[in-house]
Amino acid sequence: MILAAGRGERMRPLTDNCPKPLLELQGKPLIQWHVERLHAAGVRDLVINTAWLGQQVRDYLGDGSRFDVTIAFSDEGDRALETGGGINKALPLLGTEPFWLVNGDVYCDFDFAPLSLADDQLAHLLLVPNPEHNPDGDFPFAAGRVLPDDSDAARYTFAGISLLRPELIAGDDVFPLAPLLRSAAAAGKVSAQLHDGLWVDIGTPERLKQAATLIAN
Repeated sequence: MILAAGRGERMRPLTDNCPKPLLELQGKPLIQWHVERLHAAGVRDLVINTAWLGQQVRDYLGDGSRFDVTIAFSDEGDRALETGGGINKALPLLGTEPFWLVNGDVYCDFDFAPLSLADDQLAHLLLVPNPEHNPDGDFPFAAGRVLPDDSDAARYTFAGISLLRPELIAGDDVFPLAPLLRSAAAAGKVSAQLHDGLWVDIGTPERLKQAATLIAN
């Protein structure tokens, strides 16, 4: 599942008339980078949620056939449901097996190689070293596990890429994903790995330019 429903407030005015997933990076929409990387790893069935200017996303990607994938869209209407709510709405399209979840507004050179969750794990997160805009990190991490939030272990930033079990998702219509991950981590049910490659959270026009420079180099 690729998350593509956000308004992109910090990207304004670029997102006033263009949804953030279609902003171009090196001549290619952000979301296309994810579609192509997932395809290269053997993923052929995608679910994409949409809200703000979602019709533009649907028009650009179509049914996915020109990318050799099949795309199902989960339309959230006029307002996004936050990450957890968006996944919850899309669960009927996602099935019962673990699925990749990818934030549509990050760039990452992570290889979506086949990865399986241990039977007792609800999620596996990709973490990265803390960028300047998130110096305190998101989750404590050690020995391949996300630890309880009060742990003294070093904290790292969530890359916006994860492998999740549908059983993790529970909540009302609109709710974030992070509290569910923290609760599961407190129960010892979240594994993780550290990615030391290229990653940019493209939340502002400045970071969009930064990503373009990094890719060019």
